Amino acid sequence: MISTPRMLVFGGEWEDIMKTRYTVVLSMIAGAALGGAAIQGLHAQAKPKIYTVSELEALDAQAAADVAKRIWVAQESAGGRNFRTGGGKVVGLEGPPPPKRVGITEWDSLEKAEAFYKSKAWNDLTPDREKAVKTIRRYAVEAMN
Repeated sequence: MISTPRMLVFGGEWEDIMKTRYTVVLSMIAGAALGGAAIQGLHAQAKPKIYTVSELEALDAQAAADVAKRIWVAQESAGGRNFRTGGGKVVGLEGPPPPKRVGITEWDSLEKAEAFYKSKAWNDLTPDREKAVKTIRRYAVEAMN
């Protein structure tokens, strides 16, 4: 009969081996917790997106379509991303009737949105906008991440 060699581990040696294993496991847990905290901190630093919502009533449908194209170009050059909802169907789900047209644009910050609506590019479009659409209401909404 062949017997397998056995390691003799004395009490002190076994405790040293277990201490090393516990140290490794605890280090891994601490590293994971630290990494998670760092990622959470980075997410907290990110600025929330801003959405501007324009509720409109078309006075001249053809002129409104023309002005909308020029507004999209101006918004994109200022850093906005227009969702092109201006000609889409608007359906009321609750409350008073919705406006006929709604324009929604995404911005990286409230400062960029405010700067656009105070810019020369926006103000230059004012005469044509006033002939094409009646603005009922315009506001900015911060998206909470």
